[in-house]
Amino acid sequence: MKTAGAKPQRCAIYTRKSTEHNLDLAFNSLDAQREACEAYIKSQAHEGWRLVAGRFDDGGLSGASLERPALQGLLEQVQSRKIDIIVVYKVDRLTRSLADFAKLVELFDAFDVSFVSVTQSFNTTSSMGRLTLNVLLSFAQFEREVIGERVRDKIAASKRKGIWVGGPIPLGYQSVGKKLEIVPEEAELVKKIFADYLRLGSIGELAAALDREGVRPRPRKLASGKMIAAARFMVGPLAHLLKNRFYIGEIAYRGETHKGEHEPILDRELFDAVQARLAEGAVKRKLTRSRSSAMLVGLLFDDRGNPMSPSHANKKGVRYRYYVSHALLQNRKSRAGTVSRVSAPDVEQLICDAVRKALNVNDGACDRDLIRARIDRIIIQSDQIAVAFHGPELEANLSDSERALNRLTELTIPFVPRLAPRKGIVHAPLDRGTIDSETRETLLKTIARSRGWMEAVLSGKTASFDAIAADEGLAERHVRRLAVLTFLSPKVIQAIADGAAPSGLTVSSLTQALPHAWADQERMLGLG
Repeated sequence: MKTAGAKPQRCAIYTRKSTEHNLDLAFNSLDAQREACEAYIKSQAHEGWRLVAGRFDDGGLSGASLERPALQGLLEQVQSRKIDIIVVYKVDRLTRSLADFAKLVELFDAFDVSFVSVTQSFNTTSSMGRLTLNVLLSFAQFEREVIGERVRDKIAASKRKGIWVGGPIPLGYQSVGKKLEIVPEEAELVKKIFADYLRLGSIGELAAALDREGVRPRPRKLASGKMIAAARFMVGPLAHLLKNRFYIGEIAYRGETHKGEHEPILDRELFDAVQARLAEGAVKRKLTRSRSSAMLVGLLFDDRGNPMSPSHANKKGVRYRYYVSHALLQNRKSRAGTVSRVSAPDVEQLICDAVRKALNVNDGACDRDLIRARIDRIIIQSDQIAVAFHGPELEANLSDSERALNRLTELTIPFVPRLAPRKGIVHAPLDRGTIDSETRETLLKTIARSRGWMEAVLSGKTASFDAIAADEGLAERHVRRLAVLTFLSPKVIQAIADGAAPSGLTVSSLTQALPHAWADQERMLGLG
């Protein structure tokens, strides 16, 4: 008699490493994990286990979250019923969170997928196996939390002693032997910035003056070794610099200040004078906002977190009001949201009408008072306006309309952004933000490069991605990651070539979450 062969079991290997350290080696931790898992699958060949094509490797990503490109790709394969068994080296490679693990097990059960750890014998189909895994993951999560607490406690203790514990080095200092020393030329620039602010009285004017004088921020060195530098001093970084107590020899931590062991650059008199001027300016801005005809000032933001400030244009004696993203006002067009300029009267009326309708408010209350008393934040998006309200308050002394608003936490308003012409006046066009020429060129070169690699493999000119990586001095993982760009939708490629692709699109964002279907790719980029 012939015995029936075991039912084929499609196996996928998942590997993860928390840091990018040594990932560029020819044989790294991910490769070691995969090799052990492959050997285990071969040992179960008599049970019908077979390794599926494709790699699911997450390098340099923490197990505290499920937002990992390779893991998400693996879960898509699970939901498509293309995998029967998931094999990992250790259970904490999959996740270190007990809550996340419970979600994964529920998903695996729904699609009849088993989970196997090479170094720990577990079977998630049994109640005892689940209990053992939960206990193990509880300890893994406990270990992660204890490590985090220990690191935070060490940082707090060091800062209380005035010790610099790393991070961005303030302008005017340099790190020598893990201690900060003053750089004389930069220290003079810091003193100049503080003195100029006292003379000008405005951070915006200070930024403009430094730009006219050709004063540029200090270049920064990234962990990769690459040097970057801002084109000019921006208002935000200048405001942070002017408030930094580090320059008078103090270290701030969680609302407390401690005497630092580093040498101060500024006299306390100059620093205190600047703080008084900053406080005075904050009061003036608050008064100006309260008197402004723009009722949404301080509440309105684009969908990339930039505040939207009131602006206007005059034409033949008529004033047209707008809200404009700070990214545009500060010449950072690529950082603006999908809607960077809107008509002020239109969006104000739309929000007021929607809030009144949602609350059934007909008591004639002032729109400005209603908006500013209750709304916490408003975010303009390409197809809607998201309104978030303040947290619940005690209702004893509130009117009926205020009680209704008090129970409302958020509101979504359909929105079609447009700036229509009025009386022959052509308003500034809506700026949705598209990629700049440098990003466009980088994307096109990378896509062409990935296509060349794929053609070489398919034609037999190159044996594998390993050979390509060796020839070009790259990590194989990097080559495989870029190779997916070969399968970009023609419509997406055309949009990139025309410069019509959305701003913020990069090689990294494309390769990390690229859907397989062309229609899904186009929809993801707003081209569908």
